Order: sequence, then structure tokens, then C-alpha cells
Amino acid sequence: MTAGANMADDQAAARLAQDHLLLITGPSGAGRSTAIHALEDLGYETIDNLPLSLIPRLLEGPPIGRPLALGVDVRNRDFSTAALIDLIDRLTRDPRLTPEVLYLDCSPDELIRRYNETRRRHPLAPDATPADGVLREIDLLEPVRARADHLIDTTEMTPHDLKAEIVRWYQPGQMNRMAVSVQSFSYKRGVPRGVDMIFDCRFLRNPHWSSALRDLDGRDAQVQAHIAADPRFQPFLDKMADLILLLLPAQLDEGKAHLTIGFGCTGGQHRSVAVAEKLGNVLAEAGWPVARRHRELERRPQGAPVAGTG
Repeated sequence: MTAGANMADDQAAARLAQDHLLLITGPSGAGRSTAIHALEDLGYETIDNLPLSLIPRLLEGPPIGRPLALGVDVRNRDFSTAALIDLIDRLTRDPRLTPEVLYLDCSPDELIRRYNETRRRHPLAPDATPADGVLREIDLLEPVRARADHLIDTTEMTPHDLKAEIVRWYQPGQMNRMAVSVQSFSYKRGVPRGVDMIFDCRFLRNPHWSSALRDLDGRDAQVQAHIAADPRFQPFLDKMADLILLLLPAQLDEGKAHLTIGFGCTGGQHRSVAVAEKLGNVLAEAGWPVARRHRELERRPQGAPVAGTG
């Protein structure tokens, strides 16, 4: 690539960063404040709880010169689901902006636990139990959740985990490329929310049935070699990688900023982890920014043996 092309790319990225507008929403207690603080550390101009009616006026002002992140939830003055969706539609039609909606999701049980732990009152149920407010808010925000460009499920995340996830997706230099996340999980614990594509790895040879491999996980070279010895593994990986590499540019052309690919197996320890790692390597070699998450491994205490059935 020539120096002129590099300069053009840098200028395009700078323009995109300047025009990038991120609306952060989701149920109260899902981590919006943590996400906003992480974005501020990344160089975003951040504003939380600005009344919806003032957001268009803010954007009519002179360019800020850096990306803007706005926190929006039911505590915003003049908030309503219809008003927020209308605002999203207006921003999407504005040729000056590159808007994106980040929805921080969380299970009702975990939100209730967080409220009970902090003894805070829910904004939608100040005189009732937190459970009443949590369920009411989730129902209220469902149409907004359906409009989100990117969904992060914070149910099993600590504030540190969420901050790291925000950095993975929104660190400088990635806004002109679509970021890809590969995730492994156990079907026994359910399919993770916010995944765009899912591949079932349960047909592959299972290392759980080898006593020498059972306590290892899919990041280990021995486990990966065991799975790769399955005659179906390489054709599966090759065809899947070809499909995804075909789809990624098309998704980028459609304006998608993030794509999450999930891999499931019985226990979420061996096969799904190995396949996610292998595909992550393929995508990274092809130049795509890749984040990797292994849900069941993250839940395992440090040094604990692998549980489950692979």
C-alpha cells in the first residue's frame, strides 16, 4: 500500500471517529455507567442522562472532533420507548452521523440480585420490590433491544470484564473495521444472547472420553490435535471459514460494526473452545480484529479441573 493510500485511510478513519455516535442503553443495573467510563478512557466525549429532546440540539452544534457516547435509559427526562426509537431513526437518516446503538443486556435474576445487594430502589418501582421494576423495564425496552446494533450480555460479567469487552470493541483504530467476536459455550447452560451466528460442534470427537485430556481444555495443543484427528474436523473448519470470510465483507458493507460467532458443545470446555480458537486464528490472519471469549472457562475458578462432558 502506498503512503498516499495510507494517508487516505487515516483521514477516512479520523472522519468516521469524529462522526461516530454511540447510544448506550439497556436495563438499569446492566452496566451503563461502567461502559461510559470505559469509553471516556478511550477518548470518547461522554454524556449520561441527557434528556432525549436535547440530543438533536447537541448534535446541531459545531463538531466535537472525537466520537460521542450518550447514555440513555428510563431515568432520562422525557424518556419513552417511542421517543427513543424515533430518535434512533432520525439519527440514522442524518448523513453527517454514523450512529450505533449498544444495548447492555442482563438476566432478570441477576439484575434483581444486584439491586438487592446494593439496596437501591429501582427507578420504575420506587415503592415496590426491585423485581417489579426490573421486569417492567425489560418489557418496556424490548423494542429498543430489537433495534440494537450490538448487544453485550453482562449477566456473568464483573465491571472489570465489561470494561475489557468495551475496549475490545471500541478501542481507537477499530471503528473503520468490523470487529468480530468468537465465543464458546455449553448447550447445557443455554445459548448466549447477542450471538449472530451459531455452529454446533457436538458431532466432533470428544476429548472428555480420554482420561489424559479430560482435565485440559480446548486451548491445549493435545486437545486440539485430538479433535483435529476427527476426519470431519478439517472439512468443517475449511467450509465454515470460507463461509464466514465470504460474509464478513458483506456485513461490513451493510454498516454492521460488530459480529459475534458462537460455538457450542456439550460442556463448553473442549470442542467448542478448540474450534473458536482455530477460527479466531484464521480470521486474525485474514486481517479482521478478533476478540475471543470462552464462557464456561471464564466461570471456572483459577486452577480448577475441567467439568462437564466436553
